[in-house]
Amino acid sequence: MTAPPEYGPPLSLPQAKTSMAAAEGHALANGWPMVIAIVDSGGNLVMLNRMDNAQLGSLEIAPGKAVTAVKFKRSTKAFQDLIAQGGGNMRILAMPGVTPLEGGVCIFKDGKIVGAIGVSGMSSAQDAEVAEAGMRALA
Repeated sequence: MTAPPEYGPPLSLPQAKTSMAAAEGHALANGWPMVIAIVDSGGNLVMLNRMDNAQLGSLEIAPGKAVTAVKFKRSTKAFQDLIAQGGGNMRILAMPGVTPLEGGVCIFKDGKIVGAIGVSGMSSAQDAEVAEAGMRALA
């Protein structure tokens, strides 16, 4: 088993803007009204964007996905998949501060976690697609 990645210095505002532009561009190209949240390596909100016609509930879900990814050093899909298996994995639902829905991914720089992006508004797979577009913009 490999060691989990380390936290790096916090994502800067210019980096967050680059990531946000890529994520928003991907969402717009597909006609998906999304809420996109970007946090730094400490889980602090750097940017939040609610696109026109995005559902209001996503204003809480998107930041939750980003914070979950950065706090637990993994994509939120890992939690969603574990819950889908049922059994003892259902304990995840009792973990404070966990949003176990696909669409939250870590942002890396030099192999270290510098932040995360969380997206909500469409299906979990579509949310993840937009989040990954934002993450790749800084890779």
